[in-house]
Amino acid sequence: MPTESDEETPTVPVVCSECETRTRVPLPDVAESIERHNEGLHDGEEHAEVDPELAEHLADIVAEEMGLV
Repeated sequence: MPTESDEETPTVPVVCSECETRTRVPLPDVAESIERHNEGLHDGEEHAEVDPELAEHLADIVAEEMGLV
């Protein structure tokens, strides 16, 4: 059963083009989850990643906030 803090922790969509899977991972666990997936299933090749659409959107927000756009 999820705890109250689990419900408050934001999740990030992670996709793997090789496995054709998509999941949501708690923000603090994203890097470790992606690394574990790629090491365990793809011999370290980087197939799993943060959803590219989200990554691009965040990059746009950061660039705008920094006055680069």
